[in-house]
Amino acid sequence: VLPRPMAALGAYRCIECNGEATELYRDYQRGVLRISICKSCQKPVDKYIEYDPVIILINAVLCKAQAYRHILFNTKINIHGKLCIFCLLCEAYLRWLQLQDSSQNTDPDDLIRYAKEWDFYRMFGIASLEQTSFFIGIFITLWWMTPEMLKRKSDFILLLKALLLSTYGKLLLIPAVIWEHDYTPLCLAFIKVFVLISNSQAIRVTLNLNRILPWFAIFFGLILENGVVCLFQRMGWDV
Repeated sequence: VLPRPMAALGAYRCIECNGEATELYRDYQRGVLRISICKSCQKPVDKYIEYDPVIILINAVLCKAQAYRHILFNTKINIHGKLCIFCLLCEAYLRWLQLQDSSQNTDPDDLIRYAKEWDFYRMFGIASLEQTSFFIGIFITLWWMTPEMLKRKSDFILLLKALLLSTYGKLLLIPAVIWEHDYTPLCLAFIKVFVLISNSQAIRVTLNLNRILPWFAIFFGLILENGVVCLFQRMGWDV
């Protein structure tokens, strides 16, 4: 579905140079459309508006900056909250499953349904706190390194939305568990790396930064996240 043709200044972004644009295309009626040309780079503002969603998804999986700009700036996707919850449920399920596998007690009287459900809710809460601490570490680092990039509330909201959308790689945790094999730990490690790469690209595209600073922010985010994990372990919780 094509977005609305006209908007206020800066409502859209060129996917090539990140320049501002007032429209993505112009409708000449009777099915005649003309894609707008960016005044800065002289390239189409957003070629993805005529692409199939599957092609856009493939380009996003390949972490192309153009696809990220199209999704973040030139579409009205509002699934970041639901996607975040579903990804956390996937991660909680994986941890809950590993917790059940590590249990040595096979007495069915001890493994009652309520206890299992409580373990799942606990894993969901831990996963939520870890992800929150990871995002807080990123925000603190970016605000400290580039305060001019995060002056307004809308800048924080846009970056948060980008980070939430870029965690879609966690959805791969479910098939990795269902199709369990000897290489499952390696697959989980690759999924983690892929999510971090997606987070880095989302930060880079949203704030128009170089490649180094996003990874610097992610590094401090991981430090804060691991600090929360160590805290839970000191409390005697299985994470």
